[in-house]
Amino acid sequence: MRDILPEIDAWVAEGTPFALATVVRTWGSSPRQPGAAMAVREDLRVAGSVSGGCIEGAVIEEAKDVLATGIPRTVTFGVSDDSAWSVGLTCGGKVKVLVERCPAFDPDPAERAVWTAWRAALRENRPVVLLAQMAATRPAHLLVDPTGPVTGDRGGWTAAAVAAARAAYATRDSGEVDVDGKAVFAHVFPRRDQLLVVGAAHIALGLVRLGHQLGFETVVIDPRRIFADRVRFPVPPDRLLDGWPQETLPSVDLTDDTYAVLLTHDPKIDDPATHILLRSPVAYIGALGSKRTQQKRRERLLKAGFSEDDLARIRGPIGLPIHACTPDEIALAIMAEVVQTKNARRQRV
Repeated sequence: MRDILPEIDAWVAEGTPFALATVVRTWGSSPRQPGAAMAVREDLRVAGSVSGGCIEGAVIEEAKDVLATGIPRTVTFGVSDDSAWSVGLTCGGKVKVLVERCPAFDPDPAERAVWTAWRAALRENRPVVLLAQMAATRPAHLLVDPTGPVTGDRGGWTAAAVAAARAAYATRDSGEVDVDGKAVFAHVFPRRDQLLVVGAAHIALGLVRLGHQLGFETVVIDPRRIFADRVRFPVPPDRLLDGWPQETLPSVDLTDDTYAVLLTHDPKIDDPATHILLRSPVAYIGALGSKRTQQKRRERLLKAGFSEDDLARIRGPIGLPIHACTPDEIALAIMAEVVQTKNARRQRV
């Protein structure tokens, strides 16, 4: 869904109604996973994809009917072996798709409120789960913050729906869930993963580029003005903070979706950052440096009152062992370890 947001935001701003088709369940070797979405306007302009090409025509026809009637529908398509091969798969599968009118244009103010709250959450990088009833005669949505408020008409929803949304968020898995005997699609929108880089030397350039390609929000901190210059970055970071970590890190939202990398080798920069990171819930702390550098860091941190368990959170030597030599190869090794950590921890939930 995130991939089509700029286009559908423009359609909403223009006041152009459209239907949303979302993959809610798959079987076998399906082209797209639950949560993949396509938007279809009345003039048949399309954004996004639900299958890579093999069922789009049929989904567009369903979307035209939904726009005309306002009644959502769920349809299941079998992707034949021949069709699957044409979009790059080795075998076929089945795809279930929910087709509904965009809530931004619903006459019910509760539905419009859900849309507004959902877009605000994504703009502010706050996690939410969007629930949609799949066998309703009219659109019915509920927006659930995993740890906070619920937005939408609670009349048709129960506490079980909120619990189901929060359970889906815990595993970060979008999919079809049963709520009081009703089929509901739980669409999980986690925070955007954050790559935090302390030190803007050469390796940081490759890290930011890879982080951008992999969908991370990238934040770089360096008090040295010669390094903290956006012109140096072929792909500039989302945020570049030219101050000391103890001054700038309080402005960064450090969460369990943050992956931090320390690159400077300079205790005056790395140590204050490490102190803050070890007292935060960040998912990953990696520190560049030789075994001697790592040992000196350990001694300083123990002297500062941190425990062995605290120090065990720090990855050093940093990165997967791919025998990296160049700055770009080191950035690749680090980013590979970040992705490995991210995927492993979510599979354990």
